[in-house]
Amino acid sequence: MSKLKLNITMSIDGFVAGPDQSPEHPLGVGGEQLHDWLVPLKAFRESHGEEGGEVNASTPFAEDILGGAGATIMGRNMFGGGPGAWDESWKGWWGDNPPFHHPVFVLTSHPREPLEMQGGTTFHFVTDGIESALEHARAAGGEKEVSLGGGASVAQQYLAAGLLDEIVVSVVPILLGGGARLFENVGDVKLEQVESVEAPGVTHIRYARA
Repeated sequence: MSKLKLNITMSIDGFVAGPDQSPEHPLGVGGEQLHDWLVPLKAFRESHGEEGGEVNASTPFAEDILGGAGATIMGRNMFGGGPGAWDESWKGWWGDNPPFHHPVFVLTSHPREPLEMQGGTTFHFVTDGIESALEHARAAGGEKEVSLGGGASVAQQYLAAGLLDEIVVSVVPILLGGGARLFENVGDVKLEQVESVEAPGVTHIRYARA
């Protein structure tokens, strides 16, 4: 069975998004700072159709976010478009050619027909829970891993259900002071640290399910 993996960035006070998340601030106020280590990297820029960029100790972790994944699962907030019934003109944050290039399963309470984009990405909207989304993602991805895109609430649900096989937490030296925490409402989760790598502006810690 293919692994379910989460790559996520966290502030040193434990938040993976800042306070007051909104369409104007999808990662909360100040939350964009979480990805200051990632955005300048060549691996990130190439995945978004841009040239140039840096190569450093974070590069393998940036490549690992979607590298090798056959499908992605994400929550409604990560896909965006606001709460409630869908405004079907909304097609995500990523433009016409999203960086996934494989099927993406969006957890939502509101049905919507699949949304086919350029570059091999099709968004599927799943209304019957996290286990159904994982089943669909594994079927779509074949033997490849499934990437869990977040956000915090979705990650917590998969953690609490014992369905996450591997987590990479990239810890950055900022204080957000509030927002969404990763390790809340997850019950008695046991993780084993298997790797720790220091890089410019971030420390990457890899955990496996114990």
